[in-house]
Amino acid sequence: MYASSRLFRPLAYASVAVATGGTALYTLSGNDDDLKSRIHKPAFNKSGKVVPPTFPQVKSRQEHIAALRRSGLRTLSQDPEQKDASNDDNIYDLLIIGGGATGTGIALDAVTRGLKVALIERDDFSSGTSSKSTKLIHGGVRYLEKAVWNLDYEQFKLVQEALRERKHFSNVAPHLASWLPVMLPLQSWLKAPYFWAGTKCYDLLAGSKGFKGSYFLTKTAALEAFPMQKKDGLVGALVYYDGQHNDSRMNISLAMTAAMYGATIVNHVEATELQKDSDGKICGARVRDLIPNSSKDDEGSDEFIIRARGVINATGPYVDAIRKFDKPEDRDIVVPSTGVHVVLPAYFSSKDMGLIDPSTSDGRVMFFLPWEGRTLAGTTDTPSKVSRNPIAGENDVDWILNEIRGYLAPGISLQRSDVLAAWSGIRPLVQDPKAANTESLVRNHLVTVSDSGLLTCAGGKWTTYRQMAEDAVDKAVEVFKLESGQSKIDFARTLQEFNDLPIVDGSCQTQHVRLIGAHGFHDTLAINLIQHYSLDEDIATHLVHSYGDRAWEVAKLSSKAGRLVPEHSFVDGEIIHAMKSEAAETAVDVLARRMRLAFIDVQSALQVLPRVIDMMGAELKWDRERLDSEWADSVEFLKSMGLPQNQYGISRAEVLAQAKAPVVLEANGTTESPTKKPKTMQLVGQGIATSGVTPSSLS
Repeated sequence: MYASSRLFRPLAYASVAVATGGTALYTLSGNDDDLKSRIHKPAFNKSGKVVPPTFPQVKSRQEHIAALRRSGLRTLSQDPEQKDASNDDNIYDLLIIGGGATGTGIALDAVTRGLKVALIERDDFSSGTSSKSTKLIHGGVRYLEKAVWNLDYEQFKLVQEALRERKHFSNVAPHLASWLPVMLPLQSWLKAPYFWAGTKCYDLLAGSKGFKGSYFLTKTAALEAFPMQKKDGLVGALVYYDGQHNDSRMNISLAMTAAMYGATIVNHVEATELQKDSDGKICGARVRDLIPNSSKDDEGSDEFIIRARGVINATGPYVDAIRKFDKPEDRDIVVPSTGVHVVLPAYFSSKDMGLIDPSTSDGRVMFFLPWEGRTLAGTTDTPSKVSRNPIAGENDVDWILNEIRGYLAPGISLQRSDVLAAWSGIRPLVQDPKAANTESLVRNHLVTVSDSGLLTCAGGKWTTYRQMAEDAVDKAVEVFKLESGQSKIDFARTLQEFNDLPIVDGSCQTQHVRLIGAHGFHDTLAINLIQHYSLDEDIATHLVHSYGDRAWEVAKLSSKAGRLVPEHSFVDGEIIHAMKSEAAETAVDVLARRMRLAFIDVQSALQVLPRVIDMMGAELKWDRERLDSEWADSVEFLKSMGLPQNQYGISRAEVLAQAKAPVVLEANGTTESPTKKPKTMQLVGQGIATSGVTPSSLS
């Protein structure tokens, strides 16, 4: 929707679409069930004070591992050579490999159909692509433009599906997802009809599943709404709405919700090979527990077999590695592309509105968004290789900064030292292995089954994870001849109180299943927390929008001096909650995926790291070897978040010494707080000595 030289043909197409299809699309869209009517209302005691709610207890990792191990053991009454395991209660209907958005979405879909489900993840839930998105839940205005320009119905269906799914997020996880107005600046009145037609098409295509309609802003109003943008050449702006979410917390919530419904969900367990029966059909996997000394059997082995009637490969960029466990000669289907994002201080963007730059120097789209109290900018799109924890390249970071400088007001200086974090994610575009043209990419998502029965679900994007999961489970039920609709789980035992019992009839239920945290979430929950626990307002707001009703638990676990770092709202109770209720097993699990501190501010994450390791070590009884390895692994991970090169070998003692540094009187007579990181420490990816940490001290 952003070309300027080819205005009239797409404008005509868009106008026709608005005139002939808009009303029908709006009418046919229908309304969603009002999930808000099922909110678990707070209770009050005789004094009028809120009574904190209680929540179902989650199973421990040891219990989940034990269940996985039992599936690999045949019953005494079963013939060892018997291939039909239909009478074995321990065997899983589905084993899902991969704990990103797709894998956890599949697990939740399958378990709420009454299937017995297991999921394993080699690293942590959302450790890959699913935590490194642009944080938008969107249909894609640029995809709509391509559909209109090229009269491409498949592209049109992609946008339509994404817009339909977009509202689902705010229905099932309103604490994690919200609507965000996005400004599209206009530099010419000639472009106004084109952009207006495009945004109105976007509105009408969403129908009743949209939020508010797009609207026009005058130049004065546009500058008031987003005063950081330059005014030269600006004639006005259009504003449209898309969704925004906290991606890794959404992913964690999917995993924990599936576990609450009865699925066996375990992170840090790696599939090492696929198991096949005598007919060559896949019947499970051999796996290894990667957490030291956590689940060894009587013989001291951390490897075991999981049996399942069907295995689903949902490993994102790594699907080819699992496919080659099945058939080593198969060609790769993933075409990886790297997207880099940078995080800047909040004052570079509007607090309540994003901005999209449709005319970057190389034709890509640039988003400039408020997110988690900071400014998120990106992204790039560069062909790459698949790797774990890729590091954002300096060329990509510089390109993003240069593009941002192009539309900031002249009085605003953007320096490399303003970057608080920089990270890179791998987008797994896929090719259909059955397509004749091996160069063509699948536009949406791909569900395919190999001759031996490995079901692979790949491609797609965050916005359509639920539809991807539904398609994958539909195919699994068909191919593996599963008996959905006969629940093997006692849902009522844990879910009756929340009025969220699924209708177990074999159909997909995920449009109506609220995620953990949503059941008791309401707009004034932060006020309840402030009054009950005397929390600072920013901390209460942060907890509510990260944990929903589980903010009660986090607040209860927090100490009075719980704020972890002065510049942020994170508290120590989040570390304990992550271990007890969200399957966090490493310091990186906590800093990156449960809290988002590593993604928001790498220096603050480094500053907090000693405390995180100490608290986890005490709770999980880590020995000295584990404590040392956690430090090394965490610093290694922070490299992928933009840790400066001169800190690559930094020790725990050096970090603690910086935190205890004396107050320094600066040239202007102000003082520098000993707990506030120096501005020079914000340098990302540059070998500049700062704050007493010199290259020689790191060697």
